[in-house]
Amino acid sequence: MSEFDLIRQLQKIISFEPRPGAHASVVGIGDDAAVLELPPGRQLIVTTDTLVQGVHFSPRTTPGDLGHKSLAVSLSDLASMGAEPAWFFLALTLPGIDSAWTDAFAKGMADLAENTGIELAGGDTTSGPLSITVTALGLVETGQALRRSGAREGDIIVVSGSLGGAAFALKMITAGEVPAAACAEKLHRPDPRLGLGCRLHGLATSCIDLSDGLLADLGHVLHASGKGAEIHLERLPSPECMAKLNETERLELQTGGGDDYELCFTIPRNREPELAVIQRETGIRLTAIGEITASRKLLCIARDGEVCHASRKGYEHLAGDGG
Repeated sequence: MSEFDLIRQLQKIISFEPRPGAHASVVGIGDDAAVLELPPGRQLIVTTDTLVQGVHFSPRTTPGDLGHKSLAVSLSDLASMGAEPAWFFLALTLPGIDSAWTDAFAKGMADLAENTGIELAGGDTTSGPLSITVTALGLVETGQALRRSGAREGDIIVVSGSLGGAAFALKMITAGEVPAAACAEKLHRPDPRLGLGCRLHGLATSCIDLSDGLLADLGHVLHASGKGAEIHLERLPSPECMAKLNETERLELQTGGGDDYELCFTIPRNREPELAVIQRETGIRLTAIGEITASRKLLCIARDGEVCHASRKGYEHLAGDGG
């Protein structure tokens, strides 16, 4: 199979009939560049993610899972900005052409693309160590993009879904064990919270997706907003597959494990009752885990009330007052 045959095959598998009202490209695959038209009153949100074998995924990762995840991580970025997915571009570097592998990869990507209504508008293929780069584009109403920089003192901090399941699955796989199906699904086939992100317009004061771990990513929000936070560790939502872990191990995975691809956002305290409505509408679990402070410090509060040191590698009790 030639490079051009590969491109045609990827296009055939990943392309689908646009939904009514979808933002189809004016010129897509087949020309030197895509031509995209923005609807009036909309702004463009653009994000790029690269996954490299041996760094971001194991050689044992199935091509279908890899196709799904490589698109999902970029869609999660769009979700955190409250954007509606529109188009994406795929740059695929392959050590060789294996038709069975590329077909399975494209099918995993195609299923998620069709489910979320995002169109493959172009890309590139080249030879080299296996890596996948996806550039995803979404649309928001002018001035309505969710940002990291808007958290305010007194806001409550909310996370979607559960935390730690993907990191637990990876830990088990690395140890040669088989993770529970639910945790393996979190690792290999994350569900970008696109509907939730769009639902947060006019409510969330800040938002970020959790890719590097709760504390690391929340730290980005605090830095951008010039604020601090207190997190109550006993409130962190965990999946059932982590129920038998001891508390220390569970919290290390939940606070620093990464790969959750859930949303972490802040809302004014007086609007907390709206969370129950959004939870019913979206079917996504929403949990208030803490509050924004003026201290510029990120503090974790243990079940016994002790202040814990916030570290990407986990947490440890402090003898002092947490200062």
